[in-house]
Amino acid sequence: MSTPSYVAVLRVPHAARAFAAALTGRLSYGIAPLALLLAVKDATGSYSAAGTVMALFGAASVFLSPARAGLIDRYGARRALPPMAGLYAVLLTVLALVTRPGASPVVLGVLAAAAGVCTPPLGPVMRTVWSDLVPDRELLRRAYSLDGVAEELLYVSGPLLVGVAVTFTGPAAAVLAGAVLIAVGAGALAASPAVPRGKPDHRTAAAGPAAPGLRLSAVPALRRAVLLTGAVGLCLGALDLLVVALTEAMHRASAVSWVLAALSATSAVGGLAYGALRWRAPLGVRLPLLAAGLSGAVAAAGLAGNVYVLIAVVGAAGLFLAPALTTAYLIADESADAARRTRAGAWVNTAFNAGSSGGTAAVGLLVDRLPLALCCAVAAAPALLCAAAMWGAGVRTGPEVVKAV
Repeated sequence: MSTPSYVAVLRVPHAARAFAAALTGRLSYGIAPLALLLAVKDATGSYSAAGTVMALFGAASVFLSPARAGLIDRYGARRALPPMAGLYAVLLTVLALVTRPGASPVVLGVLAAAAGVCTPPLGPVMRTVWSDLVPDRELLRRAYSLDGVAEELLYVSGPLLVGVAVTFTGPAAAVLAGAVLIAVGAGALAASPAVPRGKPDHRTAAAGPAAPGLRLSAVPALRRAVLLTGAVGLCLGALDLLVVALTEAMHRASAVSWVLAALSATSAVGGLAYGALRWRAPLGVRLPLLAAGLSGAVAAAGLAGNVYVLIAVVGAAGLFLAPALTTAYLIADESADAARRTRAGAWVNTAFNAGSSGGTAAVGLLVDRLPLALCCAVAAAPALLCAAAMWGAGVRTGPEVVKAV
């Protein structure tokens, strides 16, 4: 039997419209953080203040993602998404207006944290929409692969657009553009026919007006996937800084953009190939193997003797990135019932983003104290250990699905 094509994914009724709306909103995530960082730095004249403001913004956005996703599950995207996106857009607009010379770092920090609290979970919502639109598991895997690759390209193109905006108008205008994109994209997604009308019906999942929360302790498959995804995020976050250190050690600091571009390009290639092929191994076995391949390549990066080998090794790591994330999202989809699916996906997303931030911070403490080859090995170790543990569990058990009692 032939594998369904990516065109078949977009031909699913209402899929293309919802996907375009979600991508429009998610482009804001590629633009707003860098634009806000530059705007705060210009307004305060302090890198320390800019870093602190962005840490508040990032922490509120990342760690409250499951809670925001829970509101989507409870009230439905049509009811919960527009208020979140509206508040987020308003706060970004206020930030764009107040980031002027002499602005108070305290005020900027409060506004940035508030914006982070309201960040709408467009990625988890879109993946829930995919799950509702595409009941066939093969086609859903391809939909998730397409979604992941498109999101990766947004995060690559977003900073480039910020660079153009900063050149001609300044960073505050780019922050404002991020506000417009999120308002338009989230509004269009909530209004899409792909998003059910009214409040979700949780009668099949829970007795009472609202579905109970999703506890990772109750769903071993999801818990393992979240843990391993966090370790993969740690590995990738560390790699970004390690690439800078490695290229400087090779006296080729200007090559850092080429190395990171290779990571993004091969991640896109890997994601498209992963969605195009059929896989016999279950998801619980597939994910640790992909994570092991990625972390193994990161460990090998420390042994690269020149920048060309480094590009090749980091590119090899990229081949595993999008497939690993796609597999983790598929496990989340299988592990939760319809009443908790958005939250399950948000846990995976949160784990990756939190791990990435933690990995960058942790390796920053090690780079000046340990040889770079050892730093790469240390960065890869958590993902390798988690992969080994999860592979054994995935072989022994099948997917568990959380249900209310």
